[in-house]
Amino acid sequence: MSKKIKLIWDFRGPASEKTAKHHEIHLKEFLEIEKLRLNITGHQSFNDMHSIAFIVVEESEMIKVRDVLKPHRGEIYFME
Repeated sequence: MSKKIKLIWDFRGPASEKTAKHHEIHLKEFLEIEKLRLNITGHQSFNDMHSIAFIVVEESEMIKVRDVLKPHRGEIYFME
């Protein structure tokens, strides 16, 4: 099994949740266009001033996706 990497975009401010939800739409579009192996995206709100959007990719696809989409950070993804 190859590692899965969660690429993350942070959004801050009163519109952060709305922005993260909208960003996820674009991540889903990218996923379809590029025909990535995994189909995992999402958004999460931590409080009214900080939300994230994310996409999970195979380790072998990470550099290509990172260079195109320029996420703020990444972490190893563990399925829940």
